[in-house]
This record gives sequence, C-alpha cells and structure tokens, in this order.
Amino acid sequence: MRHISRFLLILPLLTLVGCLDENPKDSLDEQQVYTSAKDVYVNAVATLYNYVGGNSDSQGLQGTYRGVYDYNTFTTDEAIIPIRGGDWYDGGFWQNLYQHTWAADDESLYDTWKYLYKVVVFCNEALATIDKHKALLTDGQYTAYRAEARAVRALFYYYLMDMYGNIPLVTTVKQNDRNAIQTARPDVFAFIVKELQDVEPLLPQGHSNREGESYGRVTRSVANFLLAKLTLNAEVYTDADWTDGQRPDGRLIFFTVDGRKLNAWQACQAYCDKVTADGFSLAGDYASNFSVHNETSVENIFVIPMDKLVYKSQFQYLFRSRHYAHGDALSAGSENGSCATISTVRAYGYGAKGIDSRYAVNFFSDTVRVDGKTVRLENGEPLVYMPLAVEANLTYSPYIKTAGARMAKYEVDRNAFSDGKSCDNDIVLYRYADVLLMKAEAKVRNGEDGDAELNVVRSRSGMGYRKATLGNILAERLLELMWEGWRRNDLVRFDRFHLPYDLREATAGEADRHTTVFPIPSRAIELNSSLTQNNGYRKQQTKQ
Repeated sequence: MRHISRFLLILPLLTLVGCLDENPKDSLDEQQVYTSAKDVYVNAVATLYNYVGGNSDSQGLQGTYRGVYDYNTFTTDEAIIPIRGGDWYDGGFWQNLYQHTWAADDESLYDTWKYLYKVVVFCNEALATIDKHKALLTDGQYTAYRAEARAVRALFYYYLMDMYGNIPLVTTVKQNDRNAIQTARPDVFAFIVKELQDVEPLLPQGHSNREGESYGRVTRSVANFLLAKLTLNAEVYTDADWTDGQRPDGRLIFFTVDGRKLNAWQACQAYCDKVTADGFSLAGDYASNFSVHNETSVENIFVIPMDKLVYKSQFQYLFRSRHYAHGDALSAGSENGSCATISTVRAYGYGAKGIDSRYAVNFFSDTVRVDGKTVRLENGEPLVYMPLAVEANLTYSPYIKTAGARMAKYEVDRNAFSDGKSCDNDIVLYRYADVLLMKAEAKVRNGEDGDAELNVVRSRSGMGYRKATLGNILAERLLELMWEGWRRNDLVRFDRFHLPYDLREATAGEADRHTTVFPIPSRAIELNSSLTQNNGYRKQQTKQ
C-alpha cells in the first residue's frame, strides 16, 4: 500500500487490543476509554480487523503457515510441500495434509480452531460493549456498529463451519468453544446466512480494498460475496451427514433474497449480481491485482491490508516457496519448500503447445532470472526449477532442491522487510473473477448457460473460448484462482476431494467422504465434553 489510509492507520494506536494481542484488556479504567461514539467503534469494532491477518503460525486467514490457508491448499491437487531430504519432513505434517492422513490430535489443527474461535469471542465481546455504551451512540451508529461486528463474526463462522462441520455456536459473552453446545452444520449454515442477510443492508457501501474509511472492513460487497459462496455450496453445508453418499439437491434448497424465493443456484446468481452492481469489474491486467501497490484494483473485493511500516501481518508464501539462491538474488531469504503439483502445471498446458498465459504470472519456472540476470547455484550452474520432477518425497531425486514450479503470483516487493514477508502487497481474499466463475457455475447447475461469465474471465488473459460445463469451470477455477486458497472448497463441492489425484492415493476408508471436513480437535473435545467427533474420525478418538 502506498498511501496509508488515515482511518485505519490510527486504529492500532487507539485500540485496547494491540495487533494479535491475545488479551483484549488494558489497565485503563473503562470510563476513561469509552467517552464517545468514536471510542466505541475503535475499541469494539475496528480492533476486530487486527485478527484477519497474522504473523505467526495458525493466525490469520492468509499469510502464515499451518492455518486456514494451508489446510485449504496443501490438502488438494493444487500444490504440495514435498520432503526435500532433511527439509520439510516436519514430523510428517505436510505429507499428512497432502495424503489426507491428519489426526484429531494435530496441534496445528487445534491452533487454527482456537484462532477462529478467539475472533468469534472478540466479536461477542464487541457486541456486548456496544450494548453497554449505547447511550454514547445515535440509533444509526448503534445499528451500524452491531451490524459490522455481526458480519465479522459470520465471516469467521464461515471458516469454522467449512473446515470443521458440526461446531459450537457461540453467540454471547458467557459462551466459548469450551462450554457451548455443538450445533449441526446445517444449523450453523442457516445462522451464518441469516446473520449476513440481516446485516448486509446496514454495512458500509464502500470498496473494502480501496483506501479510505472502508479500507479492510467487511462491507456490503464482502457480505454479498460471502453469501454467494455460501449459497453455491448449499448442497454441502445443508448436508447433515456427509458420509452417507447423498446430498440435498440445490434446486430444492430455497432462500429469500430481496423478497424473492430462489433456489440455491438462483440465490447465488442474485448475490453475484449484487457484487457486480457495487461497481466491481475485471482488471485489464490479471497480474495487477497482486502488485506491490494493488489497493487501486477494480477487482479485489476483500483484502488483508499490508504495510511494512504499519501492520504486523505478514505474507510468508513467496519466502516459503523460492529456492535459497533465488532468495539471495532478491536480497531476501527463502525456505525452498512449496511448489505446484505436476497435474497443476499440466492443466496450464506446461510442456505442450498453447500454455495458458496465467502460468507466467502464477509460477517461477525453468531458468530463473532476476533483474535480467540468470540466478546461479553455488556450483555456478543456473538455477532451473523443474515443474515435472515433483515427487512427494524428493530425498533421492537429483532434483531434490529444484523440483517444482514455485509460487510467483504476488509481485516481489524489493523494499520489503523480514526477508520479504513484511511487504506492501495487500493479501487478496475475495476477488471479482471468482464472482463471475461462481455465477457461471450456478447457472450451469441450474440448467442455464454460463458461457458468458466463464469466457469473460478467460478472454481477459487472452485465452480461447470454452463451453461452460462443470468440468471446464472447475478447471478454470484452478487456472484463475491458483494460490488463492479456494481449492479444497472447490473439490469438496465438486465431490472430488476424497478421490485420488496427482501423486495422492485415497486413504483407507476415505470413500465415505469423511475427510471433506477435518476432525474436531481432540483437545477441544477434552475441554468440552458435549462435543462429538465428526463421522469417520471417531475411531481415532477412541484410540486416544
């Protein structure tokens, strides 16, 4: 971000909660803190946004390791972190993600659970604070502040429900994940949809990715994007037992949208149209959405604001992916880890005629050059990434350090701090291209023609026409949304997450689709005896 928004710049200085502080209390007397409507907003609502990003493991919706992003990316056919000799074994963690052999006692899975519930609890405290100091607010302020806190809570509940299925529904300050009763996934889904529908008209109208008073906030457009995502996945989220091989029919799942009774696919289209009406469009240049100064994007809908001089949040994924020599050439560090799978680079057409133009944006591949100069290894040989040499365990491969096309989606900030992890590229969470692809898919699922929406996304990158079939749409979502954290969600919706792909074989018993949600963490069950383990993982729980 080049020009810091005065609105959000002052918030970390005024809030009772410092960025990523686990203890949202301060020694100041509350009467000294809450003397105006501004105090209520800053300390109750604005502080919630400190937790959308992060700088340590399992914290933040994106940017860090072993959290929401990694569980939704390295469990899929999109990307992998191979074992590279003595590197990246990490007790089998990354292999367990890729092979779907995680366990309920996975510490990082519980840390992610705690992070998401931490923010839910903070939202409930914010609502209580707003109620307590209602006398300081006008009726309009009271309604708006509550709406925004509820919207943030709904957003975090979305990730909890999507990842863990049946979860505690915590809605008051007297509740937390240790004492609330477990709620079935369809009921949590209904709660999230209703919350977002109720508050959407009350949220700020500005573009959340643009500098100004709406920057980084959950606006109407963010709520409508999330409602589109929820309704598109309605068959998944209304399924009370995802292990019985049956799902509800989206044409028979109904929502009321602006007074109209619509099925799931129609509702998804309606919410996509709302985002379009808010003035979003495709950027002329695909790569510009991920540039160092991407706050001017006409396409990005919801981002994690980044500024190395202001925010503690980090973007660690380029650092994790590139080879050591590559990092050195950029005067930054590197960990030589994550890469694309072979099936992914094949999907882009690598090694064949007519490679997708987005390949060069998304990946560092083949001979690596920085500032026009070939990057060289210690032995003087050129650094050459080998996209087709990936194996789950590269220990005995001649390409142990160089196998795999590496992440390149975000422009490298050459002035970044912390080995490039504290950069100025805002982290993109929701994007308008996804809206168009969601609408295309909803149309096809409803028996309509989604060609227009699919091909406007393809044509932006100079790619040719494709018929909007479900298979083509799923393929396009990989090509367009690579490295953006949606692949697990897509594969589950398309009923492919439990199947073998790329180097992965389906695990024993996975045919029942129990791995489409993660287990309730063992530690969470120990602390809340009312919780029942998700189907398919109960034998694990018994063994423990």
